Amino acid sequence: MKLKLSKRAGEKKSELTKLRYEGDIPAVVYSKEGPCEKVTVKGDAFAAALRSLPKGYLPTTVFELDTDGKTVKAIVKDIQYHPTTYQILHLDFQVLDDQSTVDVKVPVACVGEADCVGVKLGGFVRPIKRHIKVRCLPKDIPTDFKLNIRDLGIGQSKRVRDIEFGNAIRPLATEKEIVVVIAKR
Repeated sequence: MKLKLSKRAGEKKSELTKLRYEGDIPAVVYSKEGPCEKVTVKGDAFAAALRSLPKGYLPTTVFELDTDGKTVKAIVKDIQYHPTTYQILHLDFQVLDDQSTVDVKVPVACVGEADCVGVKLGGFVRPIKRHIKVRCLPKDIPTDFKLNIRDLGIGQSKRVRDIEFGNAIRPLATEKEIVVVIAKR
């Protein structure tokens, strides 16, 4: 996904307020090479990018950030919202380096809910962890983890150890943590 950024010099609160009033989002791009870079993201472009993503998939989406002709790949590391209007106030991007690992929150998608034994008996799927934090190289960032829940009965659960991570991905959660449970109504 591509985003066009423009550099900003404004440090004052009034300049940031004016920027937000115009519909743009102040942001910071962090990289290991040097100091952070203060930029501005067009609000409508970022909103369009968010609409095209499924819910919960923003942390694993790699953006191509174009700042004055220089293009880098980055992920959204932090996003700040207004407490009442939920308007985006600030974004933090982390530049991806092909040689160094990155910590990412990967969404968990439950598969087989319609065929689940516990759901057919009157239970419902209760997700406990919607994301699993993992450490991997940028080329190995997964879109999501699929967790098959077809064989679960009421009161049964799946844990982090039931997810197949592969060799290149290291989970930062303990194996015993519960991800999803079939609860009784």
